[in-house]
Amino acid sequence: MKTIKLLTLLAIFIGFSSCSDNDDDDPTLQVETETVSNLYAPQLGGQGSGLPESGDFTKFDFSTGQITTSATDWDIAFRGTKIAVNGGVSTGLTDEPARNGNAAAYIASDTFAGIESVNTSLLEQDSVNGFVLSNWYTYSGPPTHSINPTAGKILVIKTRDGKYAKVEILSYYQDGQPNADYTNYQYYTFNYTYQPNEGVTTF
Repeated sequence: MKTIKLLTLLAIFIGFSSCSDNDDDDPTLQVETETVSNLYAPQLGGQGSGLPESGDFTKFDFSTGQITTSATDWDIAFRGTKIAVNGGVSTGLTDEPARNGNAAAYIASDTFAGIESVNTSLLEQDSVNGFVLSNWYTYSGPPTHSINPTAGKILVIKTRDGKYAKVEILSYYQDGQPNADYTNYQYYTFNYTYQPNEGVTTF
């Protein structure tokens, strides 16, 4: 009888240990939500200057949550009001970064919290016809000529390596507020959520 009880307790202990080990080995990575403030994305020329648009794009990598100068390890890139994705081909503008990833994107009409999953059927890449993420803002016209993120426009992105992110642009002005002359522009502040688990389309 004592032997049977001992074997039963041993089996329970082994079963509990196995469950604990499986929990520790869970490969699922945690979804990340962060805010990026004052990402500077200057553009040369354009905007009525009479000169062609030019200048390097400021590249961003969701896997590190950082700006990068890498020619390959980037997901989206900013210059002026333009946002490129690392997938597809150049639209034809000067100094565009080479597309060498498989990124794609679309703009969803919802709140940031309301986007709980990716509709993969809507994903598109940049092309000679233009940037996929071109309609994220509203231009006010004279006298301020201000650029404001359009409410309810959320950027949904497949990264260069098949992960997913969503982005809510909060401001195009340094510290989130245009100065009296509206000259402190081309500074992006945005919220993003990054899903680091490959093939998982939910946030």
